Amino acid sequence: MTQIPRSLNDHFGNVLIFFQIAYGIGLLTAGRIIDKLGTKVGYAIAILIWGLSSMSHIFVTGVAGFCFARFMLGIGESGNFPAAIKATSEWFPTEERAFATGIWNSGANFASLVAPILIPIVTAKHGWHAAFLTTGSMGMVWLVLWLIFPYNKLRRGATLTQANLELPVKQYQGSSLGYVLKHRGTWAFSIAKALTDPIWWFYLFWLPKYFHENYNLDLKHVGLPLILIYCGSSVGSIFGGWLAGSFMRRGMGLNKGRKLAMLICASFALAATLVPWAHTHFPDNVWVAVGLLAVAAAAHQGWSANLFATPSDVFPSTTVSTVVGIGGAAGAVGGALFTAFTKTVWTDHPVLIFLIGGFAYLTALAIFHKLVPQLGVQDKTA
Repeated sequence: MTQIPRSLNDHFGNVLIFFQIAYGIGLLTAGRIIDKLGTKVGYAIAILIWGLSSMSHIFVTGVAGFCFARFMLGIGESGNFPAAIKATSEWFPTEERAFATGIWNSGANFASLVAPILIPIVTAKHGWHAAFLTTGSMGMVWLVLWLIFPYNKLRRGATLTQANLELPVKQYQGSSLGYVLKHRGTWAFSIAKALTDPIWWFYLFWLPKYFHENYNLDLKHVGLPLILIYCGSSVGSIFGGWLAGSFMRRGMGLNKGRKLAMLICASFALAATLVPWAHTHFPDNVWVAVGLLAVAAAAHQGWSANLFATPSDVFPSTTVSTVVGIGGAAGAVGGALFTAFTKTVWTDHPVLIFLIGGFAYLTALAIFHKLVPQLGVQDKTA
């Protein structure tokens, strides 16, 4: 195993933490802003901030500069999921939302698929500054396409489930925040995000280091393993979302169908616990670890597709972004704490990280079910 100086791990972890802190702070307000401004305008503002922040990395000269640039990137990134989930609740009925979420979330994974191919090529030819300019420019292209798309004109009206959920919110005379904060569904979603989002951040940010330190894969050779893992995550995102809808179309209720799909995904996430075993028994064969991580990543995205659908199972679309923002902030805080923990124990106890990553989902599901025994019904305590 290649030993990386602790100072480098510390700097790398600090840069990640700045992004995650900003992401969490932004989510606390982004969801609320998007609910107020509407999906079309709110999403456009988030994309603009993200694109400009990504391109700002070209002016960075040190660790402090990277921390600031990543902080601003986190602010822009915070508007993505609240807007996307709100759009899903406004366009799709209950049984289709997790599937729709799985599809667009697999699109988000596509960046992780393309990056190992694109970034080394751009960096080799034009330097690392060009890599950030390239990704930021892609954000600007997406912004133009989003502004052209006639979102408000084409979206469907509220579904039956959404219409039934409007009544209790109206009792708060237009102030839905009080209702959201008292609702057990908010805390169930937030705790589940806090426990499982850090695992995806770990896969996203630390796997290249893991492959380099344990299998001596450099930037040129780590691409294929990462591509296969993120391909697996995309398949899991779509399949996991489809699975819940399939259960419901076969006559299973919303609560059972959604949670059974989440249980299946949580069970497959245990594959992460075997990654250290794979390195011990197959130290020269990276593909065993890649296969296990692909299953774990697929399980996470299938879980995530269904978890993201739960706010619209419980709340009307007028408050979905607020709930997703609060839950996302909890996930960002959990991610920052887990990153701080990882950078401390990574060198001496990497097995512990994978054990936590494997069991986080079953733990989250147990807590979620305890707080919300029945999806699709009003919370009488709110």
